[in-house]
Amino acid sequence: MDRGVVIVGAGQAGFQTALSLRNEGYAGKIALIDDEGRVPYARPPLSKAYLKGTATAESLEYRPAEFFVQQSLDLVLNDPAVEIDRGRQTVALRSGRELEWSSLVLATGAHVRRLPSLGKEPSYLRTFADSESLRSHLSGSGSLLAIGCGFIGLEAAAAARAQGKQVRVIGAEARLMGRAVSPFISAWFHALHERHGVEIQLNTAVQGVSETSAVLPDGTVETADTVVVGIGVIPNTELAAKANLAVSGGIVTDSYLRTTDPAIFAVGDCAMHPNVYAGGLTRIESVQNAADHARAVASTISGRPKEYRQVPWFWTEQFEAKLQIAGLAVEADETEVKGDPESGKFSVYSYKAGKLKFVESVNQPAAHIAARKLLEI
Repeated sequence: MDRGVVIVGAGQAGFQTALSLRNEGYAGKIALIDDEGRVPYARPPLSKAYLKGTATAESLEYRPAEFFVQQSLDLVLNDPAVEIDRGRQTVALRSGRELEWSSLVLATGAHVRRLPSLGKEPSYLRTFADSESLRSHLSGSGSLLAIGCGFIGLEAAAAARAQGKQVRVIGAEARLMGRAVSPFISAWFHALHERHGVEIQLNTAVQGVSETSAVLPDGTVETADTVVVGIGVIPNTELAAKANLAVSGGIVTDSYLRTTDPAIFAVGDCAMHPNVYAGGLTRIESVQNAADHARAVASTISGRPKEYRQVPWFWTEQFEAKLQIAGLAVEADETEVKGDPESGKFSVYSYKAGKLKFVESVNQPAAHIAARKLLEI
């Protein structure tokens, strides 16, 4: 007897799993559990349009509340899962409620990596509440100090600068977005931010932070009206580990996103999965990865087993530049620039041992779509 599907986590991966199950024709019970009190919503705008004030809270919602009723989805908010009983195939919630399942999907996501606190906490940016709080702080601020030179730190910096704030970015890496993009793109975005008046300091590992300050390695204290930290995330694996599922840098899965218990799947930011583009197990933080994981798992649960083999892709928007990346960044031995970087419309093709590995397109959406096709294995 099918006791239904329980999905733990209602972010992109969890919501898409529920939606895809219904699209696949799955008619059984579906429960979607989340620890936040909001209807499932999109996270990417939190550091972009919503932070700038050009998007509303309602525009972030994947679907209005009525949709979940219409689709017979049991949306459980503000009541996180606390324990999995694999033998009985149940999930216990914080409220004491217990849900039965035949298939369990862990879409537990990740939480922000924090720096040592020197007083009142700085801003972090992961949830709607985080973005709402930071937006409120910025409205009364004249300056922002962004710790971290990855997507989140730079998007927050661009959003604040667009509002006329004085902005400084401090990063521990040698170049902007160093783990995700080529040196050429790092340098281009460095120049972009400086043209817009953002001050950038790299190779500086901040030792501690507060709401309005950061301590540098030499003891120097940098201050600003608002401090935001964006130094990466840590996958939420505690629930899986407690249930004795394999965990190693994420919840370990096979190519079908099944954990070491074949009735339990992991999708999205929390999943350490075999990836043909990475050449082994990897964990990817992107909307594409979350949504495509979810579609594959929904197909498998619905009786049509599907391996995950999608081309990874990512994007960021900073000032007038939209960067779209197809493939996974590697240390390339050859690069080719097509288009005109001076015009702000170009693409960088990176090769290793003669094989195209990833393509970065700035304000060239058609080139990005074509690159995803070129990279398909």
